[in-house]
Amino acid sequence: MPVYDYATQFTDLLQQKYAKELCSDALTQSNLQVKFLNAQTIKLPRMTVSGYKDHTRTPGFNAGTLSNDWEPKKLSHDRDIEFFVDPMDIDESNLTLSVANIQNTFETEQAIPEKDSYRFSKLHAELTAFGGRISSTVVDAVNFLEAFDEEMAVMDEAGVPEEGRILYVTPTMNKVVKAAEGIQRTITVNTASSINRKVHSLDDVTIKMVPAARMKTAYDFTDGCVAAPTAKQINWILIHTSCVVARDKYSYIKLFTPGTDSRTADGYLYQNRNYGDLFLLEKKVAGCALNVSV
Repeated sequence: MPVYDYATQFTDLLQQKYAKELCSDALTQSNLQVKFLNAQTIKLPRMTVSGYKDHTRTPGFNAGTLSNDWEPKKLSHDRDIEFFVDPMDIDESNLTLSVANIQNTFETEQAIPEKDSYRFSKLHAELTAFGGRISSTVVDAVNFLEAFDEEMAVMDEAGVPEEGRILYVTPTMNKVVKAAEGIQRTITVNTASSINRKVHSLDDVTIKMVPAARMKTAYDFTDGCVAAPTAKQINWILIHTSCVVARDKYSYIKLFTPGTDSRTADGYLYQNRNYGDLFLLEKKVAGCALNVSV
């Protein structure tokens, strides 16, 4: 009987699913040169160089200084699960418990929400550790634009690129954005006479709505992913993706059919493991800002 390697067979399908349903997928698209290979701890290179000095029009150039060190990052989010499925359960449930349905349900209800939750809470933890900008200002339709402009100005002053900024918001905060005073709106009515009132971007900043349950400051990962008792609500995250490294180092999905594993006997054994992490780069902390409820 065969053993199916679904991490390989489902690669394209999972990539499409994550791109569609994983709210934090854009964070994985930056700093692609950083690879997690052969080590639990990776080191990100950091360099500091001095600036120009006046040229004296005499032989020789002014000497500059440079220093190089490493920012160590240790991967810590290593997760796994396995399910035993009796063949009669598959037969008597009209294939409801088939591996495709198990995989789809697990990814949709567990893996994808947990990955978003971990990444956004990790951003909060690292921004706190680095002394970054975490505001507790209560934002409503009256003062939203002022609060947003203030954070944008700080990023502008720090030289954060204008293109590529993303504003992650909860549904409640998205409602505030739609009703915000001072925002000019264009309402589109299509041929079916339906009205689109969505706000997709603001000052070229892409707005992406995230379920509030995935934007907490802390989670308990003992059994699945649930908000910690002390967790606070993150209302928005304004970020340029260049300030983070988010990557999966290892992904493993296999189905052992009856007789292929000593534990399976006449049943099926589904295994799923994912190992990865997200890190905020200390030199680029200015590229991230949060608003958190007290």
